[in-house]
Amino acid sequence: MTVKEKKRGRPKGSGSQLSTQAIMDMAKTLMQEEGKIPSIRKLASSLNVDAMAIYHYFSNKNALLEAITTSLIEDIYEPKVSDSWKLELNKLCSSYLTLLNNYPGLLETLLSMSSKSPAAVFIERFHVVVEPLKLDADSAKNALDLLVDYLHGYALALNCSGSQSTLDVGMLEGPLDMYCIALENA
Repeated sequence: MTVKEKKRGRPKGSGSQLSTQAIMDMAKTLMQEEGKIPSIRKLASSLNVDAMAIYHYFSNKNALLEAITTSLIEDIYEPKVSDSWKLELNKLCSSYLTLLNNYPGLLETLLSMSSKSPAAVFIERFHVVVEPLKLDADSAKNALDLLVDYLHGYALALNCSGSQSTLDVGMLEGPLDMYCIALENA
Protein backbone atom coordinates (compact mmCIF):
# COMPACT_ATOMS: atom_id res chain seq x y z
CA MET A 1 0.00 0.00 0.00
CA THR A 2 1.39 3.39 -0.95
CA VAL A 3 0.87 6.54 1.02
CA LYS A 4 -0.17 9.58 -0.97
CA GLU A 5 2.20 12.48 -0.40
CA LYS A 6 0.57 15.56 1.13
CA LYS A 7 0.66 18.67 -1.02
CA ARG A 8 1.78 21.40 1.35
CA GLY A 9 2.88 24.94 0.62
CA ARG A 10 4.39 26.02 -2.65
CA PRO A 11 4.54 23.58 -5.55
CA LYS A 12 7.84 21.78 -6.05
CA GLY A 13 9.95 22.55 -9.07
CA SER A 14 11.55 25.69 -10.41
CA GLY A 15 8.95 26.66 -13.00
CA SER A 16 5.75 26.20 -10.99
CA GLN A 17 5.92 28.77 -8.20
CA LEU A 18 2.61 29.62 -6.58
CA SER A 19 1.69 33.29 -6.80
CA THR A 20 -1.31 35.57 -6.59
CA GLN A 21 -1.45 35.70 -10.38
CA ALA A 22 -1.17 31.91 -10.74
CA ILE A 23 -4.04 31.44 -8.29
CA MET A 24 -6.21 34.00 -10.08
CA ASP A 25 -5.41 32.57 -13.52
CA MET A 26 -6.37 29.07 -12.40
CA ALA A 27 -9.55 30.37 -10.74
CA LYS A 28 -10.54 32.13 -13.98
CA THR A 29 -9.86 28.99 -16.01
CA LEU A 30 -11.92 26.84 -13.66
CA MET A 31 -14.67 29.43 -13.66
CA GLN A 32 -14.90 29.34 -17.46
CA GLU A 33 -14.87 25.55 -17.52
CA GLU A 34 -17.33 24.97 -14.68
CA GLY A 35 -19.52 28.07 -14.82
CA LYS A 36 -18.97 29.05 -11.20
CA ILE A 37 -16.31 30.30 -8.81
CA PRO A 38 -14.30 27.25 -7.76
CA SER A 39 -14.03 26.20 -4.14
CA ILE A 40 -10.72 26.77 -2.38
CA ARG A 41 -10.20 22.99 -2.29
CA LYS A 42 -10.82 22.63 -6.04
CA LEU A 43 -8.52 25.54 -6.77
CA ALA A 44 -5.77 24.14 -4.52
CA SER A 45 -6.14 20.70 -6.06
CA SER A 46 -5.82 22.16 -9.57
CA LEU A 47 -2.68 24.01 -8.51
CA ASN A 48 -1.33 20.89 -6.79
CA VAL A 49 -1.01 22.60 -3.39
CA ASP A 50 -2.65 22.30 -0.01
CA ALA A 51 -5.74 24.50 0.39
CA MET A 52 -4.02 26.45 3.18
CA ALA A 53 -1.41 27.67 0.68
CA ILE A 54 -4.12 29.75 -1.01
CA TYR A 55 -4.67 31.59 2.26
CA HIS A 56 -1.07 32.75 2.22
CA TYR A 57 -2.03 34.97 -0.74
CA PHE A 58 -5.69 35.70 0.09
CA SER A 59 -6.95 36.19 3.64
CA ASN A 60 -10.26 34.48 2.87
CA LYS A 61 -12.49 33.37 0.01
CA ASN A 62 -14.13 36.80 -0.21
CA ALA A 63 -10.74 38.42 -0.77
CA LEU A 64 -10.08 35.94 -3.57
CA LEU A 65 -13.54 36.59 -5.09
CA GLU A 66 -12.98 40.33 -5.03
CA ALA A 67 -9.57 39.98 -6.66
CA ILE A 68 -10.93 37.68 -9.39
CA THR A 69 -14.00 39.78 -10.19
CA THR A 70 -12.09 43.06 -10.13
CA SER A 71 -9.45 41.56 -12.42
CA LEU A 72 -12.10 40.32 -14.84
CA ILE A 73 -14.05 43.59 -14.85
CA GLU A 74 -10.87 45.56 -15.52
CA ASP A 75 -10.67 43.63 -18.82
CA ILE A 76 -13.82 45.26 -20.21
CA TYR A 77 -13.50 47.92 -22.88
CA GLU A 78 -12.02 51.18 -21.67
CA PRO A 79 -13.92 53.97 -23.44
CA LYS A 80 -12.58 57.35 -24.42
CA VAL A 81 -14.33 60.68 -24.03
CA SER A 82 -15.66 61.17 -27.55
CA ASP A 83 -18.34 62.81 -29.62
CA SER A 84 -19.03 59.22 -30.75
CA TRP A 85 -20.34 58.41 -27.28
CA LYS A 86 -22.97 56.02 -28.68
CA LEU A 87 -20.27 53.87 -30.26
CA GLU A 88 -18.23 54.00 -27.05
CA LEU A 89 -21.29 52.99 -25.02
CA ASN A 90 -22.01 50.12 -27.41
CA LYS A 91 -18.42 48.87 -27.10
CA LEU A 92 -18.52 49.14 -23.30
CA CYS A 93 -21.85 47.32 -22.99
CA SER A 94 -20.93 44.62 -25.52
CA SER A 95 -17.62 44.04 -23.78
CA TYR A 96 -19.33 43.78 -20.39
CA LEU A 97 -21.98 41.35 -21.67
CA THR A 98 -19.35 39.25 -23.43
CA LEU A 99 -17.40 39.00 -20.18
CA LEU A 100 -20.51 37.99 -18.22
CA ASN A 101 -21.36 35.46 -20.92
CA ASN A 102 -17.84 33.99 -21.03
CA TYR A 103 -17.71 33.57 -17.25
CA PRO A 104 -21.00 32.00 -16.18
CA GLY A 105 -21.53 32.65 -12.50
CA LEU A 106 -19.66 35.96 -12.58
CA LEU A 107 -22.85 38.03 -12.51
CA GLU A 108 -24.22 36.14 -9.52
CA THR A 109 -20.88 36.59 -7.78
CA LEU A 110 -20.84 40.33 -8.55
CA LEU A 111 -24.38 40.79 -7.28
CA SER A 112 -23.73 38.89 -4.06
CA MET A 113 -20.51 40.73 -3.15
CA SER A 114 -20.44 43.34 -0.42
CA SER A 115 -17.40 45.00 -2.01
CA LYS A 116 -18.07 47.77 -4.52
CA SER A 117 -14.68 47.73 -6.28
CA PRO A 118 -15.73 45.61 -9.31
CA ALA A 119 -18.83 47.78 -9.86
CA ALA A 120 -16.72 50.92 -9.52
CA VAL A 121 -14.78 49.95 -12.65
CA PHE A 122 -17.93 49.82 -14.80
CA ILE A 123 -19.37 52.97 -13.19
CA GLU A 124 -16.18 54.92 -13.90
CA ARG A 125 -16.17 53.79 -17.54
CA PHE A 126 -19.86 54.61 -17.95
CA HIS A 127 -19.23 58.16 -16.71
CA VAL A 128 -16.43 58.57 -19.26
CA VAL A 129 -18.87 57.59 -22.04
CA VAL A 130 -21.67 59.96 -21.03
CA GLU A 131 -19.41 62.91 -20.17
CA PRO A 132 -20.14 64.67 -23.51
CA LEU A 133 -23.86 64.67 -22.64
CA LYS A 134 -23.27 66.84 -19.55
CA LEU A 135 -25.96 65.00 -17.55
CA ASP A 136 -26.77 66.25 -14.05
CA ALA A 137 -25.91 63.86 -11.21
CA ASP A 138 -29.44 62.47 -10.82
CA SER A 139 -29.87 61.87 -14.54
CA ALA A 140 -26.47 60.16 -14.77
CA LYS A 141 -27.30 57.91 -11.80
CA ASN A 142 -30.70 57.00 -13.24
CA ALA A 143 -29.16 56.31 -16.65
CA LEU A 144 -26.52 54.09 -15.07
CA ASP A 145 -29.06 52.21 -12.93
CA LEU A 146 -31.34 51.57 -15.91
CA LEU A 147 -28.49 50.41 -18.14
CA VAL A 148 -26.94 48.11 -15.54
CA ASP A 149 -30.31 46.54 -14.70
CA TYR A 150 -30.93 45.92 -18.40
CA LEU A 151 -27.45 44.47 -18.99
CA HIS A 152 -27.71 42.19 -15.98
CA GLY A 153 -31.11 40.94 -17.12
CA TYR A 154 -29.72 40.35 -20.59
CA ALA A 155 -26.72 38.49 -19.15
CA LEU A 156 -29.00 36.26 -17.10
CA ALA A 157 -31.07 35.51 -20.20
CA LEU A 158 -27.89 34.63 -22.11
CA ASN A 159 -26.69 32.32 -19.34
CA CYS A 160 -30.08 30.66 -18.90
CA SER A 161 -30.81 30.12 -22.57
CA GLY A 162 -28.04 27.60 -23.17
CA SER A 163 -26.69 26.79 -26.60
CA GLN A 164 -30.09 26.25 -28.21
CA SER A 165 -31.04 29.93 -28.15
CA THR A 166 -30.53 32.50 -30.87
CA LEU A 167 -29.95 35.18 -28.23
CA ASP A 168 -26.50 36.75 -28.47
CA VAL A 169 -24.59 39.88 -27.48
CA GLY A 170 -25.07 41.39 -30.94
CA MET A 171 -28.80 41.70 -30.31
CA LEU A 172 -28.06 44.47 -27.82
CA GLU A 173 -27.76 47.09 -30.57
CA GLY A 174 -31.48 47.90 -31.08
CA PRO A 175 -32.39 48.32 -27.42
CA LEU A 176 -29.19 50.28 -26.82
CA ASP A 177 -30.14 52.66 -29.66
CA MET A 178 -33.47 53.34 -27.91
CA TYR A 179 -31.62 53.93 -24.66
CA CYS A 180 -29.29 56.43 -26.40
CA ILE A 181 -32.28 58.36 -27.80
CA ALA A 182 -33.61 58.69 -24.25
CA LEU A 183 -30.21 59.87 -22.99
CA GLU A 184 -29.96 62.50 -25.71
CA ASN A 185 -33.37 63.85 -24.70
CA ALA A 186 -32.71 63.80 -20.96
